[in-house]
Amino acid sequence: MRVLLASGSSGGHIFPALALMDSLQVKGVSVLLVLPQKCKDSKVLSDRTDIEYIASAPLSLSLSAKNIYGAYYFLKGAWESLRIIMKFRPEAVIGFGSLHTVALLFWAWLFRIKTMIHEQNFIPGRANRLLAGFVDRVALSFGQTKKYLRIPDSKIVITGNPIRRELTRIPRVEALDFFKFKEGKFNILIAGGSQGSQKINSVCSVGIAALNRREELQVIHISGFGDITGLEGAYAGAGITHKLFDFLSAMQYAYSAADLVICRAGATTIAELQRFGLPALLIPYPFAYSHQLGNARVLEELGAAKVILDAELTPEKLKAALEELLTDPGKLKSMSRAYGKLQVTPAAGLLAQEVLKLNQCVG
Repeated sequence: MRVLLASGSSGGHIFPALALMDSLQVKGVSVLLVLPQKCKDSKVLSDRTDIEYIASAPLSLSLSAKNIYGAYYFLKGAWESLRIIMKFRPEAVIGFGSLHTVALLFWAWLFRIKTMIHEQNFIPGRANRLLAGFVDRVALSFGQTKKYLRIPDSKIVITGNPIRRELTRIPRVEALDFFKFKEGKFNILIAGGSQGSQKINSVCSVGIAALNRREELQVIHISGFGDITGLEGAYAGAGITHKLFDFLSAMQYAYSAADLVICRAGATTIAELQRFGLPALLIPYPFAYSHQLGNARVLEELGAAKVILDAELTPEKLKAALEELLTDPGKLKSMSRAYGKLQVTPAAGLLAQEVLKLNQCVG
């Protein structure tokens, strides 16, 4: 069987696609992943040979010179998508959201190739809302997402959100040793998403530096590119034990060492927090169709996380939220236990099974 996967450029799209890719390849399926050209320099993908890249550019509904440029690259990417389909001849095409996947799934629909989309977020994106009516199968991370899609339930399967197979808990001692941290301290993991967040970086460095008993803290901060020098000065000046990364692929060490996570609320991050059962302060990215706010509210209502809106994020508010949690170990334990209310699914395996079922219907 030959399967073509299509994903947008964010980690929230790419990581689930890679997880499905690995699961299918173990089963002997030939898989090719198609990504926007801007992903070509990604550290995550540098050693992979089973990826093709297509032209892409931002595109909206407004009339502007920028959109004319975007429309040109969208059409170029659509033509490249057609060539990939003609050359690879897939028996199924699976999309993980974003405008960049629309052309591939359209060609697959036109050629009567079996299709499926996977929606990672609680609130589905515009591309997947559009495609849901055309594809053969729709896989969801959250059962509640069904209410946003005007399609029959028979078309829907709940799989959860696939995450990378290497993201499994390792012994805490081993994780602490990875960062050269001491035992007996409280470890905070800060991550601003796959692209980093300048606002989270600056607010966290100031807010944490203002905490009392900060000598009892150890901080792992994944900043994205550009802010490391300033963060180094802030943490060192406050006497806080810390490790800074612009990017960290071995996130299993960070999650296994952490007692609390401060992060965005992308769908992949939510799935990873669930796997490791980590209490979190979530700061949803305020754009992108409010996907992240919907994701964050799921964990907040569960009792596993507290939400601070990006517009309301200040060093003072972060400091107050941290002090409330740091002085109440029982609260942190109850937040961690709250994940037990969620159904745990082997998402990559379930999604792979659905792809194989599509193959049974070919012809």
